[in-house]
Amino acid sequence: MPITTCVFDAYGTLFDVAAAARQAAAEPEFPHLQDSWAELANHWRLKQLQYSWLRAITDAHCGFWQVTQDGLDWALEATGLAGDHKLRKRLLDLYWQLQAYPEVPAMLAALKAAGMNTAILSNGSPDMLDGAVQSAGIGALLDDVLSVESVGIFKPDARVYDLVGQRFGCQKDEVLFVSSNGWDAASAAGYGFTTAWVNRAAEPMDRLPWSAQHVLNDLTSIPDLAAT
Repeated sequence: MPITTCVFDAYGTLFDVAAAARQAAAEPEFPHLQDSWAELANHWRLKQLQYSWLRAITDAHCGFWQVTQDGLDWALEATGLAGDHKLRKRLLDLYWQLQAYPEVPAMLAALKAAGMNTAILSNGSPDMLDGAVQSAGIGALLDDVLSVESVGIFKPDARVYDLVGQRFGCQKDEVLFVSSNGWDAASAAGYGFTTAWVNRAAEPMDRLPWSAQHVLNDLTSIPDLAAT
């Protein structure tokens, strides 16, 4: 069946998760972050994901904001910045104001012009996602923002991917699911979606039973991909 619905992971896919650490490092209050912001950002993102997986498999769900704070605390300690409460607060404040990657608005506008449904499907809590969507100015280009909080478990549990069909009344093969996380794109492919992995960092493909049907450098070609 033709694609009718394009669904995007949020953090790292539409929104630049490294932006908080990068921006803080450029501010005069935090000169000590200039040489370590990239390492901090990488640690933060990895632990954020790892904690979501561990909470999912141990039935210890919590809001994504807690996972985000826990990941940051680990990252700050790993980079020798534990105890810098001013930096911690600034980084968390900036996380609510993440900007979209440059190609996102035009890409979403093209999908809407083609009559596609567009949505976010994210581990993020509704308030976090609303903050990011509003900060990026893309709310008018999305039909919905779907959060795992409605099912109480993080991706890649199938109940999360079920939310798409429940919301849009579409079949699995009508959905193009897009994520910057290789494991997410692969798991969604196993679920039955057509998937695109946005591999901005040119990482190796995850060794999983499934794989994304498409691997992209950025989101620019998504409207063409959805139309094929």
